Amino acid sequence: MSNKENSPLSPPHPAEPGKLAQAGQRLLSLDFMRGLTMVLLTLESAQLYSKLQPALTGTAGIHILNEFFHHEWHGLHLWDLVQPVFMFVAGTAMAFSYRKQRLTMTWGQSFRKTLKRCFWLFFWGVLDYAVSKDGLSFKLWDILTQLSFTTLVTFLIINWSVKWQVAVSFLCLLLPEFLYRFTHIPGYDQPFTDQHNFGNYMDMVLMGMVNTGGWVAINCISTSAHTIWGALAGRLLLSEKTGPQKVKYLVGSGILLLALGFGLDWAGVTPIIKKIATSTFVMASGGWALLFLAFCYWWVDIRKHQKHLLPFLIFGMNSIFIYLFFEIVGDRWFTEYVFTITNSLFGYIHFPVVAAGIIGSLVVFGLEAGILYFLYRKKIFFKI
Repeated sequence: MSNKENSPLSPPHPAEPGKLAQAGQRLLSLDFMRGLTMVLLTLESAQLYSKLQPALTGTAGIHILNEFFHHEWHGLHLWDLVQPVFMFVAGTAMAFSYRKQRLTMTWGQSFRKTLKRCFWLFFWGVLDYAVSKDGLSFKLWDILTQLSFTTLVTFLIINWSVKWQVAVSFLCLLLPEFLYRFTHIPGYDQPFTDQHNFGNYMDMVLMGMVNTGGWVAINCISTSAHTIWGALAGRLLLSEKTGPQKVKYLVGSGILLLALGFGLDWAGVTPIIKKIATSTFVMASGGWALLFLAFCYWWVDIRKHQKHLLPFLIFGMNSIFIYLFFEIVGDRWFTEYVFTITNSLFGYIHFPVVAAGIIGSLVVFGLEAGILYFLYRKKIFFKI
């Protein structure tokens, strides 16, 4: 699973930001988006946000911190955009990867390579949830499992015209909308009610269980739109249009999706619910992803503000590795092991508990960043 070759999820060779841009090999803005997403996810895995809660409760800062947690149900927080951006960027990177593959591979060879990648995404996604204190289980709620499906859907239509790709993306939104509203399965006939919707029913069919947090496996259908839109954005960035023209199209598309998503939510048609990836959620979050890409592309690749990007690029270069590390190793051993050490040391000097927790989180993050820097220096990049 690991080597020093290229991957649509991680850059091929480490390089200084300026040199990377001059070589024209990749868009630094895309690498920055991926890296920033992974930094935020790694900070969450290090428990920084939860450790900050006691310190900020009762202050104005708690309102900002709350944005780094998922909305309970109907609504949209900043943290609800992390997975959509991750899947959107994967689609954008796929467009760049496929452009290179066309020079040396037939469509069939690319398809087989994509199938292999999707298999490993599915495998690691299932493995992430499979092992718990209660034993082994089969669960399909991991982002990598979802991405295995959205990647395959996107690849199968990547050569289609823009019009038909857009049509398929909206079909991915309409199909779950129809199933949620019109299947009328006893006990699961409340379209947008937690634990009583069609997504919960499908989880019972597929896994024999319902996620108590409200997440559902068939989110992969509607969120395929994120990856498709990401691939279309990549296609635009690879086109002969000028930089300002590309930004204009990205911004226009983003505003349109935001208007549709929030408009249908405010009109009471379909609520924005991240946990079941309603059509309005996918459109609203997809709109923000397009605007974020537009800003990063304008700021980094057009305006050439490329200093201090290397830390984010290092996280982006091994995005799959660090995700699996903090999900499997960190969640089950590493993080708590580090906290045991830091809490004990701070306990000896009677250091404030809240402050000790925050510092412990930063130590975990620093150690994981150090692992990534070591891999970067050794030119080791993990791919699927």
